[in-house]
Amino acid sequence: MVAIIDYDAGNIKSVEKALQALGENAVITRDKACILEADKVILPGVGAFGDAMQKLEDYGLTDVIREVAEKGTPFLGICLGLQLLFERSEESEGVDGLGILPGEILRIPEAPGLKIPHIGWNSLSYPNPGRLFTGVKENSYVYFVHSYYLRSSDPSIVTAETEYGTRIHASVEKDNIFACQFHPEKSSAVGLTILKNFISLT
Repeated sequence: MVAIIDYDAGNIKSVEKALQALGENAVITRDKACILEADKVILPGVGAFGDAMQKLEDYGLTDVIREVAEKGTPFLGICLGLQLLFERSEESEGVDGLGILPGEILRIPEAPGLKIPHIGWNSLSYPNPGRLFTGVKENSYVYFVHSYYLRSSDPSIVTAETEYGTRIHASVEKDNIFACQFHPEKSSAVGLTILKNFISLT
């Protein structure tokens, strides 16, 4: 069973539908016991960093997420869910992230002709091998919606990058922790392959 963490952030139903399309039993929940018992856990999200951290705190989910990370359960952060795994974000100064992975979230720099938020399809390059991308060719296109991006302090955990006004760390993997800045649930067949790779992890 895959637990999709419910903390009032957007985009949860589309993640559930994508998993159901793959034949996976997915449950949207904020029940701590359910999350801790799940085979896999997903933290989706669309919205502001500070508001999301406050919701996780209000629902008592920050410690649950850390416990899931520590016990080795495969965990996937999507979009804002990726950003929350890191230490801080320029979007919400003074707000601590979960700090499970080292790095910070920065605003995409303004540039002539560059629209922010970044909305659309971009291709991925692979600086390091990542299990999420098994069977997904380099330069495959995935769907992004974001104004802020990850700069990881540890280049060795970055498994996918893209270019949008700057070099964006688009996916990371460290032990049982996986995260994507893009939306696999909105990325057609490529995205479904990525999600299938995640739910196939043992």
